[in-house]
Amino acid sequence: MNYGISVLFRTIPLLMALFCFGYGAFVLDMGTDPAKNVAGPVVMSLGMICIALFATAATIIRQIIHTYNTVVLYALPVLGYLAALLTFTCGWEYISEAATASHFVAGHVICGVAFITACVATTATSSTRFTLIPANSQTTENDVLPQAFNGTQGKLLIVVAALLALATWIWTFQLLAKSDVHNAYYVAGHVMAGIACICTSLVALVATIVRQIRNSYSHAERKWWPVMVLAMGTLSILWGLLILKNPNPAESSIGYIMIGLGLVCYSISSKVILLAAIWRNTFKLANRIPLIPVFTALLCLFLSAFLFEMASIHEAYFVPARVLAGLGGICFTLFSIVSILESGTSKG
Repeated sequence: MNYGISVLFRTIPLLMALFCFGYGAFVLDMGTDPAKNVAGPVVMSLGMICIALFATAATIIRQIIHTYNTVVLYALPVLGYLAALLTFTCGWEYISEAATASHFVAGHVICGVAFITACVATTATSSTRFTLIPANSQTTENDVLPQAFNGTQGKLLIVVAALLALATWIWTFQLLAKSDVHNAYYVAGHVMAGIACICTSLVALVATIVRQIRNSYSHAERKWWPVMVLAMGTLSILWGLLILKNPNPAESSIGYIMIGLGLVCYSISSKVILLAAIWRNTFKLANRIPLIPVFTALLCLFLSAFLFEMASIHEAYFVPARVLAGLGGICFTLFSIVSILESGTSKG
């Protein structure tokens, strides 16, 4: 990877963050009706995921181009966790700001986005020893190099991601359990379910990175971690398709957001699949794997375009149309990350 390409791949997450912040602010400034009060803040919060993904991209790239230092080692993961903390704080404050359904739904979704951001920050932290992955992949021994995470550190990183995912699932079912109380619980609960699928997918990514760095990645894991991510993506999409059968547009429209969240899981799968495919193996199509998040980004944007038209018929589709545009930005950011991984692990 030359320096120019490294700058491009680090710029993409920042540009997508700028898009989410700017577009979300634009939607929020369009008016004060409930749909804009949901779509605007939620799209803005998606930019924080891009910030955490920038931390991950910069962590890996700086190791590849040999500009990694002690300051960056700590600053980039801290940036990701600070983004997650700020997002959660804003979400919680938004819930408390007004006792309306729009604030309730948007605030809970933003808090869920904070959990995703924290999981991505954990990915950045686990990537601080990234150069050991290609080094371990080229050997047949299972020795743990001195520079790798020790056993406690490796387990802690996986546990942190797993606890974040577990907390998201618990919050999901707490909301869904109150679906009969108010429609806001139904909407927030189902979106949180898609978010939980993403967090669970990120657990698989963190575990893959950590175990390859520690040279303890097994043959069985080459199958099960990718399957886990694909299962989460499929679960979110099928769940969303099931919701679409609801005759009430205010409830069925949430299915489109769940489909978009499932596509984000498929984007994450590209990273897990790539790391599994190249582990002590020559995979000739490795440079094609970055196309997965490109296709998912396009699907999000195409679906968003259709929903924009549907929103002219029924206002229930206003929020999904805007959120899917933001999710398309997340998928395109993941294209940058998987391209970096492919470059850093390439045997060419």
